[in-house]
Amino acid sequence: MTSADATQASVTVYEQPLNERMRTFLRLDFLYQQTLYHEERSDSWSTRAAMGSLLEILAITARGDIRSEVLKELERQMAVMHEYGARPGVDGGRLKAVLSNLARLRTELNNAGAMFMQRLRDSEFLNAIKHRSAIPGGTCEFDLPDYRHWLDLPFATRSQTFNGWMATIRPLCDAVTELLWLTREAARSRPETAVGGVFQLQFERENPCQLIRITLPGETTLFPEISGSHHRCSIRFMASTDVNARPIQTGDDVKFLLTTCT
Repeated sequence: MTSADATQASVTVYEQPLNERMRTFLRLDFLYQQTLYHEERSDSWSTRAAMGSLLEILAITARGDIRSEVLKELERQMAVMHEYGARPGVDGGRLKAVLSNLARLRTELNNAGAMFMQRLRDSEFLNAIKHRSAIPGGTCEFDLPDYRHWLDLPFATRSQTFNGWMATIRPLCDAVTELLWLTREAARSRPETAVGGVFQLQFERENPCQLIRITLPGETTLFPEISGSHHRCSIRFMASTDVNARPIQTGDDVKFLLTTCT
């Protein structure tokens, strides 16, 4: 389960994916945003953190044909957007901009080719860091002197190299970020109450849910534990005031906003 900051600082949003594709998309986007955050900072510790996230992205994309899954979802979203165009009251200009962006992302990912990650996977430099990263403290300077040497180079030099690696993964990760945005934006929130801290939810089999979002006040001491599948799920609200004590389920009624994303 992941949590994300909402646009308003007064609330916290928790997200739970309900199928494997959505889990992969959320993990990829989490790592991509983490990489973007750290790569902009000039100190070597931030570059190390960015490198760690990049290597995790490579590990995720090595499992299955994620590029194909992203392309399928881009096509599906474009079909949905075209259907919206026939509805009254739709902002045609905004719809055209969304469709244009989806078409651009599809073209970039198609042009990247099925083996677009191979250049990074064949890099001896990246492979050495990846293999040593499996060992606690394995990327210490005495284990990887060439990595230490690269980290000591001026930030502009490191950044140029890192940007080259990022250019390889960007078509995939940008597409995933856009797809997640569309998935969230297409859904509407509704107020719900978890009686005694428990809430059960069942979805239509003809229209399975991909992602649920729970919005709580930012100052609350509660957080949701969510389990289930794309057909049904259970939400328990847990109370935690001390990280050294095990959270317990609240017995109070909990009001929250529920968003189901299909």
